[in-house]
Amino acid sequence: MNIDKYFMIETIKEAKKAYKKGEIPIGAIIVSEEKIISKAYNQVEELKNPTAHAEIIALTLACNYMKSKYLKSCTMYVNLEPCIMCSYAIYFSKIFRLVFSIKNKKKKHSIINKNYLYPKIIVNSGILKEENEKLMKSFFKKL
Repeated sequence: MNIDKYFMIETIKEAKKAYKKGEIPIGAIIVSEEKIISKAYNQVEELKNPTAHAEIIALTLACNYMKSKYLKSCTMYVNLEPCIMCSYAIYFSKIFRLVFSIKNKKKKHSIINKNYLYPKIIVNSGILKEENEKLMKSFFKKL
């Protein structure tokens, strides 16, 4: 199995935790040397905190794990394209690589080809796209 696919499956597991709690189903994991060092899911409603996005929580946990504000050797996996807030947090962490599954069609922006990401970051998208689209559609249909 492709390594990106493997870690995106782990990200979807986190997103499903958010789904079960009535949160928008977004999960994020951060990997260093092919090992998961942090994982998180959206907790905006649960924590009553607009910044409790999966990416922000995962970044905080990874920085604590690495004992550094920079994650230059790490890859973040997230099932939905990060919002601008999360993009800037990713920018300032200097993450090496970002892998996301689907674009955020609800937002009028895309982080790709914008100055929202660290200039040296490598970005991949489209991993397990169908599974993530199905999860999002299911969640919003339920609402």
